[in-house]
Parts: sequence; C-alpha cells; structure tokens
Amino acid sequence: MSSSIASDLTRARLGVLGGSGLYAMEALQDVREIQVDTPYGAPSDALRLGRIGDLEVVFLARHGRHHSFTPTEVPYRANLWALRSLGVRWILSVSAVGSLQEPLRPLDMLVPDQFIDRTHQRPLSFFGDGLVAHVGVADPFCPVLSRILADVGDSLMPQGRSLHRGGTYLCMEGPAFSTRAESELYRSWGCSVIGMTNHTEARLAREAEMAYTTLAMVTDYDCWHQEHDAVTVEMVIDNLRSNAELAQRIVAMTAERIAALRPPSSAHHALRHALMTPRDAVPSETLQRTSLFTAPYWGENASTAAAE
Repeated sequence: MSSSIASDLTRARLGVLGGSGLYAMEALQDVREIQVDTPYGAPSDALRLGRIGDLEVVFLARHGRHHSFTPTEVPYRANLWALRSLGVRWILSVSAVGSLQEPLRPLDMLVPDQFIDRTHQRPLSFFGDGLVAHVGVADPFCPVLSRILADVGDSLMPQGRSLHRGGTYLCMEGPAFSTRAESELYRSWGCSVIGMTNHTEARLAREAEMAYTTLAMVTDYDCWHQEHDAVTVEMVIDNLRSNAELAQRIVAMTAERIAALRPPSSAHHALRHALMTPRDAVPSETLQRTSLFTAPYWGENASTAAAE
C-alpha cells in the first residue's frame, strides 16, 4: 500500500447504502444533510453525514427516503460519485434479497462474494466518451471488508437465524419479481440469492476505488419454492421490518470495527493499471467529469471536489 493511500484512509469515511426498508441510520450522531451536485445528475436523496464512534459515516437511501426510484431508475453513477466526492473509501450496502437455495431461509443474512448480472438498462461505468478504463472485478466484493462484516453479523445473529458467508448474488432488472422458469434457471446456475441493485453499485464502486461489501437480508424464498407462500410485497416488507433492528446493530458495530482497523483494500488502487487512454488524448469534458477518480494518477485537472 502506498503512503498516499494510507494517509487517505486515516481521513476516509464509510458509506452506507440503505435498501428497501432501511431509509435511515439510527446510530448516526450529529447528523447533517448534504446536497451534492454530480456530473451524472442528482443522487437519490440528500446524503446524511454523521458519526458512529470515531468514524464519519455517510448514509444514502438508494431508492430515496420515500422509496421513489425503481431499481432501474436509481441514479447509481450519481450516488457513487457523490459518496466518493465526500471522502468515502468503504461502502457497506444493506439490501433485501430472495433466497434461491433451501438453506438460506427467510430472515437469514448473507455476505456474498460473487455476482451474476442480468440487468440490461443501466450504465455500468463512469468511463467512455474518449476515456477507456478496464478495472478488474473477478472478486467484486472486498474480501477484507466482507470478513469484518460477516464476523460482526455472526456475533449478533439471534438464535434460529443464520449468517451465511459467500455465495452468488444474481442481479435482475426488476421491478417485477422472477417467473418460476427464471428462478429455476438461476438455481441451476448455483446462485444463492436474487436482488435488483447491488451489482451495479459494486462495479461503479470498483471504478471509483471504494471497497464494497453487502449485507443481504433474505426476505423470502423466490418463487421456485412450491411449498412456500408466493412472494408478495407484504411478505417482503414484513420480513424487512423484522430484520431492520438487527441490520442497524450490525451496521453500527461494523462501523466501529472499520474505525479501529481502517482496512486497506486492493479496490483502493483499482485504476492504477486500468486507464488505457493517454491523458492528453482524452476530451476535456470527459477529463473534467472523471477527474475525481483519475487525479491520483494524472494530477488535478478540474475542480470536482464537493463542498465538503
């Protein structure tokens, strides 16, 4: 790890992305809301900056605090750019998922380690328009951050519920749930859970050099399970509410661990060898839009810093 990255991590913040059912963080203290203008439009909502112990935390409800955005409509690039502009270097995503495997029961939790992407209507990169970058995403979740999250989750799971380590998150477009045929197909691929948001965030987080992990909260068996009640919004919401208090505790304790460790991640230098286009060949508008990410390698070329 370079000295510049180590220095950066001493000042870095944790970002928390709240999904369905998690629209605020109770543990945040001294909270203030920040509006961030980004080159990719407005984020889903105001970002809430506060503190958990010795760590500054930025919370953002990915669907908006009133759940106004479908999974396709979430402004992913604006959300991730805004977090990075506020000094976030670790992201903890909390997300509702359906189970594709019998051992993953409703009200269990999973810290996945892989993705399969089945979306088709979303921008998946900050780059393009004259600037090519190829980041590695063979391991899309940060293993260091995931281990911290799983250890904390294990210690807090109540009797009768389990936290599972590792598994594949199938990301579908949504907003409708799967057909039975689709659900059985994903099971045949060995997928563990199905959701609608996290893959898009993880790819963008890697380009933005932020370590990313997910606490996937199982709300139901997906529709493959013939002996289980059919998936309904009511079922999902009821189980989300049941898990909300536990998820809040896991996130708060994980933040305390991150504050103590400030763990470095390979994600923190993902662009080091990924920028393929020579700097002097990049159009000025593209250079300005992406300078938040390229500045460590190419130097400051535009004023993109947020008000913070």
